[in-house]
Amino acid sequence: MERVIVYIDGFNLYFGMKEKGWRRYYWLNVHLLAKKLLKPYQELIATKYFTSRVSSMPNDPQKAKRQGEYLEALGTVPECSIFYGHYLGKEIRCNRCGHLWTTHEEKMTDVNISVELMTDVYQDKFDTAFLISGDSDLVGPIKTVRRLFPLKKVVVGFPPRRHSVQLKKVADAIFVIGRKKISESMFPDQVRKTDGYILRRPDRWK
Repeated sequence: MERVIVYIDGFNLYFGMKEKGWRRYYWLNVHLLAKKLLKPYQELIATKYFTSRVSSMPNDPQKAKRQGEYLEALGTVPECSIFYGHYLGKEIRCNRCGHLWTTHEEKMTDVNISVELMTDVYQDKFDTAFLISGDSDLVGPIKTVRRLFPLKKVVVGFPPRRHSVQLKKVADAIFVIGRKKISESMFPDQVRKTDGYILRRPDRWK
């Protein structure tokens, strides 16, 4: 069997689904999705999910709670590991009126994916890596894997509404994740943790 590790850029996937209006699919079991992406001759070794903790906003005070529940649900899947970056506040000024406001940028996800990808290929943990992202910042590590380990493959799966010509050029193959596979990969509305606590799919995601 061909060994596969799936690396998922959590926010790239989330914002792709958001742009499609697929809020009902946010309660997504990414490990189950990863399994559904495999060919019959492939074996899933691990699913690695990369994200950052968000903060609630005045117009959405439950935002952090919803994400926290979801990450706890992912934590009930033994084969799925979560890797955290962080958000940094950034002050933006309007050039026309001078108004100031604060936005947030996600940091470290591309670095964390790169580090895990290079560590795993160096330790011979996969034959093929599936990279679920449309972030062109990941071109460098893909090119490095293919140059130093020519027998290994890196396949890019583009989330909904996400695409990169640069990634397409350097990947061994590409595909687009469609609605069918996502819709078939949902957690049940209630997920039980090992301590018996019940995690519930947020009403806003139904």
